[in-house]
Amino acid sequence: MAKAERDQWFSREIQSYESQLRSYLQGKFPTLEDVDDVIQESYARLLKAREQQKVREPKALLFAIARNTVYDLFRRKKVVQFESLTHFSDSSVLDEECNVEETVSLRDEIDLLVRAVETLPRRCRQVMTLRMVYGLSQKEIARDLGISTHTVKAQLAKGMRRTAEYMSQHDDR
Repeated sequence: MAKAERDQWFSREIQSYESQLRSYLQGKFPTLEDVDDVIQESYARLLKAREQQKVREPKALLFAIARNTVYDLFRRKKVVQFESLTHFSDSSVLDEECNVEETVSLRDEIDLLVRAVETLPRRCRQVMTLRMVYGLSQKEIARDLGISTHTVKAQLAKGMRRTAEYMSQHDDR
């Protein structure tokens, strides 16, 4: 596809939705810090999708891509934090260089995380535990639980969001 044709399509079909997309993202994800980055990444993903196939509903696809981009961003940030907590080893308690305050703080953070996960609905808790504690892939979780990978993704996003909300509301520090 020619650059001029792509640019015309983008201007005609996509660019006019930027303010609506920005409002949607800010309303749906009030804690999102990088709205401009998400919008730019969404544009890039949409243009890539258009190169591969015809886009019938560009606005709907743009909003879906933006939503998924945010989920990816949150998932990356939360998975790193969550996994760092779940890989805590009791041996660090015995580390002579480890500060007692740090050990207690880490233990409190782990306890808070456990309480947060315990408040999740059953299926969500199962998915979160299999992913974060046992390190199973989304496909493995779907197979083990007899659900679709889409459901696994949705449950992970829901679990991460609720866990983060719980932890921010109950953190006494």
